[in-house]
Amino acid sequence: MKKNLLYIILIVFFIAAVGFVVVKYKDQQAAKKAMAYPFLNRNQNNNIAEWELAKKNADELMAKLKLKPDDVKASIALANAYITEGRISGNYAYYDKAAHKSVSTVLEKDPNQYDALLLKSLLQLSQHHFAEGLATAQRCVAINPNNAFVYGLLIDANIEMGNYPAALDAADKMVTIRPDIRSYSRIAYLREIFGDHPGAIDAMKLAVAAGVPSDESTEWCRVQLGRLHEHVGEIDKAEYQYKLSLAARPGYANALHGLARIASHRNRQDSAIYFFEQASTLVNDLDIKQNLAMAYQSAGQADKAESLYASILKESNTNTGVVIDDPESGHYSDKEIAYIYIQQNQPAKAMEHALAEYNRRPENNDVNQMMAWIHYKRNEADKAIPFINKAMQTGSKNPELLSIAGLIYYKSGNKEKGLTLLRQANSNKPLMQTALIMESKSVLEKI
Repeated sequence: MKKNLLYIILIVFFIAAVGFVVVKYKDQQAAKKAMAYPFLNRNQNNNIAEWELAKKNADELMAKLKLKPDDVKASIALANAYITEGRISGNYAYYDKAAHKSVSTVLEKDPNQYDALLLKSLLQLSQHHFAEGLATAQRCVAINPNNAFVYGLLIDANIEMGNYPAALDAADKMVTIRPDIRSYSRIAYLREIFGDHPGAIDAMKLAVAAGVPSDESTEWCRVQLGRLHEHVGEIDKAEYQYKLSLAARPGYANALHGLARIASHRNRQDSAIYFFEQASTLVNDLDIKQNLAMAYQSAGQADKAESLYASILKESNTNTGVVIDDPESGHYSDKEIAYIYIQQNQPAKAMEHALAEYNRRPENNDVNQMMAWIHYKRNEADKAIPFINKAMQTGSKNPELLSIAGLIYYKSGNKEKGLTLLRQANSNKPLMQTALIMESKSVLEKI
């Protein structure tokens, strides 16, 4: 009798607990739907006039949706506004969540609404949910195969998943439908991946010419052109592009980031730190912060470097952890975290995050390069070989990739191949991380 009573009490408690969870979930979902996402202030030097115009547009769209919540065009326009502001400000966590709300509102009523699906795929890619973004883009192609934008999504997703032939096919379709800044910039990236730096530079010049000077998308392409010049050792040409970008779009963080890299390459650490810090105050960008931390290290400011690394790791782990609770807001950052742990000489922790990324996309060149580098840092050069071979599958001539491959082959015993790759990587004195240049030189100077 007592056992039966105990069972009844336990069942009652279980039902009550389940009910509490369900009610809490419903309350959270209701709060999520009711939440408003106003535009956040930018740094005072970050194109305030542009921001004021964008904010005015967003406020008008939100007012329109308040009166007419089912206005699909307004919801799509607002989502686009959030995505653009997220890209400019670097505050992806906030603006991706805001854009997801607008997109989800449309898709709840019409799961096949084309523009909303396109933006859903774009957001998934932005958050490094590459497999999901690819699947959504493929849904879009099935609905309308004559849209250039969707092929841009397919290019991006297939590159990230390591499906390079599929990315090339999508690029052919995109540039045929609409040869513009978006298609030219992707052609440039694919040419770079396949080892054609001159062709990549030509295509990126077309992208810049096709854009409107001072627009963020145009200046992003100009900065990418500068990076391509960095890879072939044309440092002065790279610097020129960054200065042009800053003239067109004052305070552009990506251009400041470029000038900071060049200053570091020229061993002007005070200037490098200045430019890195300026860029970091303008946008929330983990790559900029990571480079700033390395600049602090190079300048002997170890305390600042460690403090910044700790901050980056906290933010990155938070972004990755959010995926579990809220897939629409979480951002996979395992690749970035892995490299930070390598810089902090914690290869075991680096491998933990690298494997998480590798398991999501084992065919991607960059992910395989990361795996190879971590094995090398763990004194496991032989284990690095399959990964570095995979990373070089498309014939990329990226100097950092060639340097890493050279070091791995040399250490694994294939010294002739290692030296050939190291010489090839350093022949034009390209811009690379200082530590990698020094390690490569230490091997080459032994000959």
